[in-house]
Amino acid sequence: METIDGSREATADDPRAAGERHFFAGVEFLERGENGAAEQCFREALALAPDLAEAAANLGYLLDKRGARDEAESWLRRAIELDPDCLEVTLTLGALLTTLKRFKEAEAVCMRAIALAPESPQTWTNLGVLFASVKREAEAEQCQRTAMALDPGHLTSRFNLAYVLLRQGRYTEGWECLEARRWYAAFAACMPCPRWQGEALAGKSLLVGFEAGHGDMIQFVRYVDVLRSQGPRGIDLVCHPPLKALFAGQCGIDHVYAFDETIPDSGWDYWTPPMSIPHYCRTTLDTIPARIPYLVAPPERVAAWRRRLPPGHPRVGLAWKGNPRFENDADRSLPSLNTLAPLGDVPGIHFVSLQKGAGEEEARHPPPGLRLTNLGPEFKDFADTAAVVSQLDLVVTIDTAIAHLAGALGVPCWIMLPYYQTDWRWLTEREDSPWYPDVVRLFRQTSMGEWGPVISRLSDAAALLFHEGRVGD
Repeated sequence: METIDGSREATADDPRAAGERHFFAGVEFLERGENGAAEQCFREALALAPDLAEAAANLGYLLDKRGARDEAESWLRRAIELDPDCLEVTLTLGALLTTLKRFKEAEAVCMRAIALAPESPQTWTNLGVLFASVKREAEAEQCQRTAMALDPGHLTSRFNLAYVLLRQGRYTEGWECLEARRWYAAFAACMPCPRWQGEALAGKSLLVGFEAGHGDMIQFVRYVDVLRSQGPRGIDLVCHPPLKALFAGQCGIDHVYAFDETIPDSGWDYWTPPMSIPHYCRTTLDTIPARIPYLVAPPERVAAWRRRLPPGHPRVGLAWKGNPRFENDADRSLPSLNTLAPLGDVPGIHFVSLQKGAGEEEARHPPPGLRLTNLGPEFKDFADTAAVVSQLDLVVTIDTAIAHLAGALGVPCWIMLPYYQTDWRWLTEREDSPWYPDVVRLFRQTSMGEWGPVISRLSDAAALLFHEGRVGD
């Protein structure tokens, strides 16, 4: 039977046509962002037409997106079985296997994608991401450069190359490649003035916009003071709301806006994302603006929190969980506060929990021997956190905003780093950081997921530090 649009109407004897109808309905739901309804349609389509490769592929995509990765893998493999030459499904499966850390399988699938489409830059950049994840950085770089040679305008490969270069300290080209990022596009669309690209700022006004996370803003706010030396008429900043009180009046900023406030639609000659400033300032490893401290905790907050701190010294702040929405959080965050229990064996230390959000509940019930004052849940913003951190002798933290805050305040900070996908800003193999010289010390995993040896080294270092009385070293 024909419908008005010429397609064949499904009948009880025609399950495939019915399956296709469910498939197209699922596509419409998917385009509208109604993923739950789309998933149900694809399941119904496959129940009626099990050989519908497109439905299997889309179902696998949706399941991967919501974290049902085992089932996602099954449907993606089914889609490839039905249509072995489908590049998009092969790319999706390779990326999924990389996420699952099944690297040999992922490499085989990525190579299959390249065999299907050797002229596609996406196939090469995906393989490059895999190689970078397993520290095969020379091969990773070559893959990204191959992708860029195939398509000089391919932003994804240029951005992925940036991470390889920046991790190696090759900042000149690394900053340039980082300009391929587009995560601040929504903010850029609202800007009423041109983007700053290194023009002279004497007599001009500049708005520094927000991007990425709280830690990124804390790390790069130092550049406002660098730009102030050019003699601008004014420099204003937009930041995350919890950072506004901390940044106000610091680093040469004239006015701070939280991004949830009404921001004037005029008044500036230029605007810039903060992570673009190092590129236009031509920052190298040797020229990082590293005057520490460059942030100071508000004095009134310091006074308010002083009576809440445990009496006596040494006082050590702890942060062991990051934002669970961060892509690598499962690797950078500790499994639980119990992982830090060996630190309790170091005599005389008073610990302070800086944990806000994830991990708060654990701080209410610390492991035996870990004398912990739980202040994190009471922090209203980063000005409160800074007030407490500024009165500590040491901060022990994972790679999260607390690390940058302690570094910016000049408070000794020991950072625990994961083996897998270590963030670029900590470079490779180093135990110090040129971003926070003489303040930060890095404790790296030497094998994937193994925090025990890291905590053991931390405990030994803490015992040595406080035994010798070198609290500020």
